[in-house]
Amino acid sequence: MIPPETYLQFHLVFTLPVIALLLVVSWWRGTLLDGPVPAAGVFVLIVIAFVYTTPWDNLLIEQGVWWYGDGVVWQTVWAAPVGEYLFFVIQPVITLLFLSLLSIPTDTDLRLSRRDRSLGLVGGLAVTLLGLVLVLSGDSWLYFGSMLLWGGPVLAIQWAFGWTHLWRARRTVAIAIAVPTLYLWVADWSAISMGLWTISETYTIGVAPFGFPFEEAFFFFITNVFLVQGFVLYIWLVEQWPTLEHSPWIVRYSRYLSTTVPNSGE
Repeated sequence: MIPPETYLQFHLVFTLPVIALLLVVSWWRGTLLDGPVPAAGVFVLIVIAFVYTTPWDNLLIEQGVWWYGDGVVWQTVWAAPVGEYLFFVIQPVITLLFLSLLSIPTDTDLRLSRRDRSLGLVGGLAVTLLGLVLVLSGDSWLYFGSMLLWGGPVLAIQWAFGWTHLWRARRTVAIAIAVPTLYLWVADWSAISMGLWTISETYTIGVAPFGFPFEEAFFFFITNVFLVQGFVLYIWLVEQWPTLEHSPWIVRYSRYLSTTVPNSGE
């Protein structure tokens, strides 16, 4: 099994042992995932990652952006192999288990100015627009451009909700993105080197240090950005939501409800 010859063996060698190690460390040191509320956040992020990634991934496989070696794939659903769908779950588990071992700041106010929210939204939409331009620029930009086009809306939502908090938590965010990403780069480069899957030269820009395409590196980076930012914002929301009880707009809304909604006991 070493080196792995199939996609499922790849997980047995490269990803599942890492999850086991992180679970042991989490049990030994303690983790932010103790309790139903943080665990629910992880579950929701995994579901979103799976649902949002599935159509994009399958469409690129159908286009021929990457393919798999002979005998590597056990079964496919749509165009993607079962091992690929497992990756949609395994990567979030690895990244969020690692993130949960770190300290996540939560002491900033949930309320952002309209200007700050607009800046975050515009930034994400600019990424989306750049992705569209690159996709339309030619075949060699398809892989990279499609990632920006696919990822921009997610960034727009996250940045509009709390880019200022993400900046304050930048040390945690940077570490939580960097460490899993570096490991997944090594794992993916190993799989490419062993011929488990191949990235098309037609749909990439041709930058591939040590045979590792830039687009593959960017994929693991941007997906970990989504995961880390999403969980950091979720924990921040959970911790700070009670402080909104006495905020002016909450009080005004409560008064409005008290005057417009009939008393159920009457």
